[in-house]
Amino acid sequence: MEVLYGIHPVEEAVRSGGRPLDHVRFARDRRDARLEAVLDLCRKAGVKCSPASKDELTRLAQTEMHQGIVAQVRERKLLAIEDLLAAPPRNGEHYFFLALDGVEDPHNLGALLRTADGAGVDGILLPERRSAPLTAVVAKSSAGASEYVRIARVTNLVRALERLKEENVWVVGLDERGTPDYSDYDFKTHTALVLGREGAGLHDLVKRTCDHLLRIPMAGSVSSLNVSVAGAVVMYEAVRQRAGAPAPAAKPSKPRKGLGS
Repeated sequence: MEVLYGIHPVEEAVRSGGRPLDHVRFARDRRDARLEAVLDLCRKAGVKCSPASKDELTRLAQTEMHQGIVAQVRERKLLAIEDLLAAPPRNGEHYFFLALDGVEDPHNLGALLRTADGAGVDGILLPERRSAPLTAVVAKSSAGASEYVRIARVTNLVRALERLKEENVWVVGLDERGTPDYSDYDFKTHTALVLGREGAGLHDLVKRTCDHLLRIPMAGSVSSLNVSVAGAVVMYEAVRQRAGAPAPAAKPSKPRKGLGS
């Protein structure tokens, strides 16, 4: 069993139907419309709900940020990369995947999952090692979006990216030394966006696996954005282009690899 806590994560877990909820505990001394609405949703779905003290909820959630509700859920079954490729693209034409190379902060991971859901990403690749686990903190940070996004856990990220390339998916990494700027790249093709770890960026072998490295131009004193912010910027540029915005004037040629140095 795993634990989810907070209004949005529990609500979206029930709505998504992705995995069964075993039991929901709620604060016996809290009565408000949002909590009551979620409890009503749980009861209609046949989920057992019972009151508990604030201390009991804090002990179950291991945090005081539970908003008066804690759910015990079945462990999530993650997908394989073949499962992601078996489903048609959500926009009906081109795949858009997100690959995370060592994102270890659960709040960053949750924020990225939330953005990926909003941007219509077709699937997310997470490595088994050097990656934040899909915990209740991630679910809370994603505002429940983690229950909807399609996630594949891969043993070796480089091999997984090579597998995508076999299916004519362009692998595009984000790097402060990359070229061109992200807004000059044509995202109206099968694309996998690769984001690196906090502070250190992409691993060298992952960089060399990328077809292109893009950068976000920075006008201030710092050289890069937080990974979840950077990911949101680029994902929504892809959304903008795929919604019918004019294509960039020129697209990088296929031979470019890695840093191009």
